[in-house]
Amino acid sequence: MSSATTDEFFPKDRTTSPFPVSSDSGPSKAEESPFAGHKILVVDDERINNVMMSRVLKRAKFEVIVATTGEEALEKYAAESPDLVLLDVMLPGIDGYETCRQLKQTYGQEAVPVIFLTATTDTKGVIDGFAAGGVDYVQKPIREAEVVARVNTHIQTRVLIGELRAANEAKNRFLGMASHDLRNPLASIRGLAQFLKDPIIGKLTPDQLDMAETIETTANGMLSLVNELLDVATIESGELKLNPEMGSLKTLVEKVVSLANLDATRKKTKLVLVIANDIPDMLFDEAKMRQVAENLFSNAVKYSPPGSTIRIVLRDSETAQNLHVIDQGPGIPAGEADKLFKDFGRLSVQPTGGEKSTGLGLAICRKIVQAHDGTISAENLATGGCVFKVSLPKRA
Repeated sequence: MSSATTDEFFPKDRTTSPFPVSSDSGPSKAEESPFAGHKILVVDDERINNVMMSRVLKRAKFEVIVATTGEEALEKYAAESPDLVLLDVMLPGIDGYETCRQLKQTYGQEAVPVIFLTATTDTKGVIDGFAAGGVDYVQKPIREAEVVARVNTHIQTRVLIGELRAANEAKNRFLGMASHDLRNPLASIRGLAQFLKDPIIGKLTPDQLDMAETIETTANGMLSLVNELLDVATIESGELKLNPEMGSLKTLVEKVVSLANLDATRKKTKLVLVIANDIPDMLFDEAKMRQVAENLFSNAVKYSPPGSTIRIVLRDSETAQNLHVIDQGPGIPAGEADKLFKDFGRLSVQPTGGEKSTGLGLAICRKIVQAHDGTISAENLATGGCVFKVSLPKRA
């Protein structure tokens, strides 16, 4: 017996074998996979199971890599870069759940799908597998056609996700190039409109002045949209890089409130800053957080009725610094809260002074705040109006 080969135990021409393979759900053999050539890492401490699973996958023309422990699986994953992992739950050393968790921790979103192999249908075990990061499970004894079908499904999903990611990256590159190309001519149009309004070149008629102001306003709106599109493209491409430095959020907010009040006077609206307690310096990206503050303050002015008072409250806590923007607008309409922080998400309420909105500003704010590991939210007040809350955690 000791000198017998694997083929003597499991002849190639057999359609059944002593392996735990069930054929009660249909033909035991699966067809060649449309994803032939993709690498599958099989992890099982039982040699007979590894041989059986390798046979099943190789008949479908997959490339198979075998490991017998969780530790070996992690090493071979790093060395071989498989496209999917078939992972037994019960392993010596670290078990299948812990192996899966370590893969997800190490590779994050780039980790390939993990299908658990289990001899039980115990609900807790299945839930534990999904909680560890698995995408599916196969019950032993395995059915060849089922195994190949599940492997095909999850590889196809991974391929499609990769294609969508590539398409999204191409879209972001296009938006970035288009925005860069549009910025300069729009800035020039705005500058020329401002120049035409300058008395130094001569007095304009009322109609000419009105046209110059219309050109300037339109150019400003288009330039704002282009800048926001460029911000979105930068963030979504993963190129949003923070440059955190020790600084004063209080000083930043004071400056932005002062500038926002200049625009607010057109609507006879006023922003009032309330510093709740001492605000120590903290680590944050000043330029990015200035963008957040400018957007929140201008939105408050935009949606509050003329003559409103908008309260800006800054408070320090043990773990974070918190900025609240409290307006006197119509609030968030019922059923529309989920639109607030999404790209191009617009509510049914309209600006009170005919101002324009792209629906991108709050989405950009959310992404910047989240990049700081902070949170941003909004809620209606019982007394009317709405409060936007930003919380930035303190960093060592």
